[in-house]
Amino acid sequence: MDHIIDILIVWLVTSSSLLIISQTPLGIEFDNTPKAFLSAAVLGIINTIISFFLFTLPNTVTFGVYGFFAKVLTLGLFSFIINVIALAGTARLIEGFRLRSGMVTAVLGAIALALISNFITGYLVS
Repeated sequence: MDHIIDILIVWLVTSSSLLIISQTPLGIEFDNTPKAFLSAAVLGIINTIISFFLFTLPNTVTFGVYGFFAKVLTLGLFSFIINVIALAGTARLIEGFRLRSGMVTAVLGAIALALISNFITGYLVS
């Protein structure tokens, strides 16, 4: 039951963050609020699938060596690129969710999403 609550909290934080970002001039646009909530759910699913195939599965085979190289040696840049790809993929899948300038907006949006969602999560935890 605790895992379901954690998933719901992450979904609400991501949805709220996407709605906040859509009010900035970064170029992330939603037709309506339910599209932001749907986009946050799809973003989480895409991110989980990509992370599973690029981190969890290879780590099982290489006993954690791959994860060390992918995350530590790239200083988290690999994870950031996955988030950019997931955000761009979500925008392509969800009608009513647009990235005005394509990949530039996806990069800026991923940075803003990380900052805002971490701020909200930090506020909720403390």
